[in-house]
Amino acid sequence: MPHAPSWYADTAHAAPARPLLVGDTVADVCIVGGGYTGLVTAIELAGKGLSVIVLEAETVGWGASGRNGGQIVTGFNKGMDQIEGWVGKDDARHLWDLSEEAKAMLSDLVDRHRIDCDLKWGYLLAALKPRHMTGLAEHKAELEGLGYHRTRMVERDEVRSMVATDAYLGGLYDEGSGQLHPLNYALGLALAAEGMGVRIHERSRVVRVDTGDNPRAFTATGTVSARFLVLAGNAYLGGLCRPIRSRVMPAGTYIIGTEPMDPDRARALIPSGIAVADINFVLNYYRRSPDHRFLFGGGVSYSGFDQPGLKQSLRRTMLKYFPQLADLAIDYCWGGHVAITMNRMPHLGRVSPTTYFAQGYSGHGVALTAIAGRVIAEAIAGQAGRLDVFARIPHRPFPGPAGLKMPALVLGMMWYRLRDLL
Repeated sequence: MPHAPSWYADTAHAAPARPLLVGDTVADVCIVGGGYTGLVTAIELAGKGLSVIVLEAETVGWGASGRNGGQIVTGFNKGMDQIEGWVGKDDARHLWDLSEEAKAMLSDLVDRHRIDCDLKWGYLLAALKPRHMTGLAEHKAELEGLGYHRTRMVERDEVRSMVATDAYLGGLYDEGSGQLHPLNYALGLALAAEGMGVRIHERSRVVRVDTGDNPRAFTATGTVSARFLVLAGNAYLGGLCRPIRSRVMPAGTYIIGTEPMDPDRARALIPSGIAVADINFVLNYYRRSPDHRFLFGGGVSYSGFDQPGLKQSLRRTMLKYFPQLADLAIDYCWGGHVAITMNRMPHLGRVSPTTYFAQGYSGHGVALTAIAGRVIAEAIAGQAGRLDVFARIPHRPFPGPAGLKMPALVLGMMWYRLRDLL
């Protein structure tokens, strides 16, 4: 099967089989990874007249790009006050502007290349506790201070009209965030890239890279020699490049999909069809599908292993908020890894003068991958100023020897989960 089993895979548009890399070839740029980052970078580079080869270990969108929650979220995982503390006021402002450009880029890519991916705007951040409402009000004020006026606070009664649950005290509605079908977005990006002359090789796992003056990528059946190399494997890059490996940790995230409902019943759950997430540290997120299912995500795992009884656990959580769905069967349960960083900010930069990378979007990758691809392409073309803004974000490695990183992280996340429950 070309993709991990999921509702996304079962509703994906047909895609051409792309050839295995065989033999030795050359290009201006070789990109490792056929997800959002790699594909947008390829589109941007091809638009500048460079020849590009993308090497994908499985098939386009096989990793997080084809399995994620499909939610497009304004800004970063951290507040702008924290970001300013790391990089200063001017760079924090630049980063905010880049994050907004990322959303505009995504919309433009979908429109310009006619990508059929169910893109829809409108998003609710829902509050379960009074402190959540306080935090959301502060977040709104921060956004308005940046000139972003697309959010509004909503109280309990209005939230109840937006989402058919009594669980929330209120929330923050953002008309500038949204949702899409993540796998169809990736497949559309691939077709757009190929239409611009990009060569994509699937089932072509890169087993070794040379990041020196004459970079090369090696697979079991061929090599690509290039002027520049871009590492865009994110959580699935593995140990291919040791200098950046310790700065990210794979985190499992999971989604269930119910059986289809009567259309009126499905619409009554979220009448406007917006995407929703709560603001627990270990959050839950959900939306309606075009075929009238309920897609509910959560259950994050930091251990590297899928939790036992995952489908049942997610179903129990869903029913806490939506007990009226108790009669529905769960048709789908899937998951995959995203990459998180210690500070939950994206990690972009250079391994060497010829080798660039982007990783660690920490849950905000649907949008931020777009701007990552653009600033890397700009740097390769000789304009590195905007990439350097990202590169100045300080990133520490996850602490401890390799064998102890996961247990330490799991203990830390257990504390935050307990805090959510209390």
